[in-house]
Amino acid sequence: MHTFQMLRAQTPDDAVRLAAAGADSAPRPIRFLAGGTTLVDLMKLDVEQPQQVIDINRLPFDQVEQTADGGLKIGALVRNSDLANHPLVMQRYPALSQALLSGASAQLRNMATTGGNLLQRTRCVYFRDTATACNKRQPGSGCAAMDGFHRNLAILGISDQCIATNPSDMNVALTALEATIHVQGAGGARMIPINDFYLLPGATPQRETVLAPGELVTHVSLAAPVANAGSTYLKLRDRASYEFALSSAAVLIGVNGGSISHARVALGGVGTRPWRSPEAEAVLQGAAPNVDTFARAAAASVRDARTHRDNAFKVDLIQRCLVQALKIAVSPARRSA
Repeated sequence: MHTFQMLRAQTPDDAVRLAAAGADSAPRPIRFLAGGTTLVDLMKLDVEQPQQVIDINRLPFDQVEQTADGGLKIGALVRNSDLANHPLVMQRYPALSQALLSGASAQLRNMATTGGNLLQRTRCVYFRDTATACNKRQPGSGCAAMDGFHRNLAILGISDQCIATNPSDMNVALTALEATIHVQGAGGARMIPINDFYLLPGATPQRETVLAPGELVTHVSLAAPVANAGSTYLKLRDRASYEFALSSAAVLIGVNGGSISHARVALGGVGTRPWRSPEAEAVLQGAAPNVDTFARAAAASVRDARTHRDNAFKVDLIQRCLVQALKIAVSPARRSA
């Protein structure tokens, strides 16, 4: 681990000011520290080598609040366990609660934060091993995963530079719920729809989000729940706990008069970012909520899949996962009032 300067922000403006001041003079990055469940690990591995670390744990971002329009405001410092077990989340956004509870371990969920989860880095073994080639970690060095171990890596949104998956469960659910990310930086505050927040790897896999250097995530907002809609998060993995998804699906389905009136589909474990599937949604919209419709939607979701030697099985696995998630979501027991 490289030496670094540790600073503590007392207010949001203080955090942004410290980050801006450090960015002007530091040869290495500036990083914000909340739970540290990803950042500290990567610092120990020398993957992350920040010049300054700014502790933001004293900032007032640790609340979950209902908004005037019936939605939800989730502070960036809300711990994953608190968010998963919050009564409003469990009642109105069950897919989000399920996604959070399926991730990591109880100990990690007690530390990990909403903002940190939004920004967590891939678990590709080559990204985390500085002795191997990784364009995400060191642009231009190559991608050892292409011909190496890639069973758990992406089949959607990949490029010739990177096939690493986004590892989050929470972000898949937030994508289906069409969350908005609120950030504050030297240029002021801005709101970013989650589908615009993450970048495809393309030729610049080291850039994972649209955040500018020194921008701070302050909170996430969710719209009011869709009436008469069901939702779920289904995760398929090699073992029952403390394991990343091989395939997962978050779905939000509204049914009215025997047809699907609202459809949102997001996939995990298969994309280079939390993967919204407008192709599946287009098949579902206006169709009958039955297994044939679900199978056609699942097939549409992998229309653009690109596989490698050991991860081609994910094409079938994610379709099975999505069909089952849709069956669960349209069941009467899952419908909201």
